[in-house]
Parts: sequence; structure tokens; C-alpha cells
Amino acid sequence: MCRSIKTLREPYTPEVTDADVQAAALQYVRKISGFRAPAPHNAAAFDAAVTAVAAATRTLLDDLVVRSR
Repeated sequence: MCRSIKTLREPYTPEVTDADVQAAALQYVRKISGFRAPAPHNAAAFDAAVTAVAAATRTLLDDLVVRSR
């Protein structure tokens, strides 16, 4: 979908920072909204979406169980 979003789970990324999660969430929201930066009247919705996607991403990464090969 968006090539600039990198894989954030082990073993691809040994340590995932909040900045990594936030950047991925921002890229996702930009891609699906079609806006790099929202107009002022859409800023609250855009920011809320980034926050929600970041929270969902963090929950997913925290809950994933990665098995050894």
C-alpha cells in the first residue's frame, strides 16, 4: 500500500520506538486520506486518526507472538 511504511515487528525491527509507530500511522493516514497535510477544518479529524492508528499499531505489536524458525 505505502512503500515508505516499514515493517515494525521482529525480526525486521528489533526495537520499535514511539517515533516509528507515529511515523507509520502518519504515513497511513496521509495515504488513505489523500492529504499530506490537512486543511485547518480537517486537522482535528486527521490528528485523531493518526492517534488512533498509532494506538492500534502499538497494541498489535505488543500482542503479536513471533515464533522462532
